[in-house]
Amino acid sequence: MEKHIKSKQRVADFGEVLTPSHIVDAMLDLVRQETERIDSRFLEPACGTGNFLVEILRRKLEVVKKRYAKCQLDYERYAVLAVASLYGIDILADNAEECRRRLYEMFDAAYTALFGDKTKAACRAAVRYILSRNIVHGDALTLQTVGEAPQPIVFSEWSLVNGSLLKRRDFAFHEMVQQASMRELPLFSDTGEEVFIPEPVKDYPPVHFLEIAHAYSD
Repeated sequence: MEKHIKSKQRVADFGEVLTPSHIVDAMLDLVRQETERIDSRFLEPACGTGNFLVEILRRKLEVVKKRYAKCQLDYERYAVLAVASLYGIDILADNAEECRRRLYEMFDAAYTALFGDKTKAACRAAVRYILSRNIVHGDALTLQTVGEAPQPIVFSEWSLVNGSLLKRRDFAFHEMVQQASMRELPLFSDTGEEVFIPEPVKDYPPVHFLEIAHAYSD
């Protein structure tokens, strides 16, 4: 039976109620076209254990499978991109960790089902690294990480360039939110209207997507 709360104390302290799957499905069906775009980015600012993000990834991986299952490298490339398109913040460390685990397991199950013993440790490592960057233990209200020394939340944008190269750019979340709000412009647009384009706080050279787990010093 699906559980919607972990404890009454967590509800009282943090207002934590996990969204049931039928509501997740109904809400995501309202934006079905976006959930089935491999590179369409989603941010869940109170991701909990990942109910929304896991379902989005499941839908994206179904699209990757339909398009690229016949070529392992193509599948790996776009499955990694699907994972890299998902972002989450949660104020509770165990939730953030469980969200990362569930997303990884969703990817790993789909990957293993298709390619069995031909799967690559480097591809799994790339996914784990991306999830360590994209799912943040933080506070979406203060826009900072949670811990002894809170820092501004920084998200990494991942984009495929020149085939198998992955480009990383880091953005300060508070600047994206504050400047976009002040300008009253969307962060991204597919319809041609003016958009707010934030400046990265750090820009990295492209690397092969299977090497990203060991490409950075952070």
